[in-house]
Amino acid sequence: MFEKLKAKWNVKSNFQVVMILLVFSITGSIAVRIAGPVLGFINVHKETMNPFLFWPIRILIIFPIYQFMLLIVGTLLGQFKFFWEFQKKTVGRMFGKK
Repeated sequence: MFEKLKAKWNVKSNFQVVMILLVFSITGSIAVRIAGPVLGFINVHKETMNPFLFWPIRILIIFPIYQFMLLIVGTLLGQFKFFWEFQKKTVGRMFGKK
C-alpha cells in the first residue's frame, strides 16, 4: 500500500506517506469541528432548516476550511510543498484548469 501511495504522490519515504496521511486525518477532523460554530455564526442550524438545504451549505462551508487547514497543518508537519501542489491540482480540477 505504501509503495502505491509513494508512486502516486511522488514521495520518497514511508515517513512522508505517514505524515501526509496524518495531515489528511487531522485536517478533516478540524474542518468538521470548525464548521459547526461557523454555521451557528451565520445562523444556519440543522434543527430549523430543511436537510436538503442544510447539508449542501455545510459542505460548502467545510470545503474552504478544509483547504485552508490542509496548508496550515501540512506546514506544521513539514509537508507544505506537497499540500501546496495538491491544492493547486484540486482547485484547478474544480474550475477546469490544468
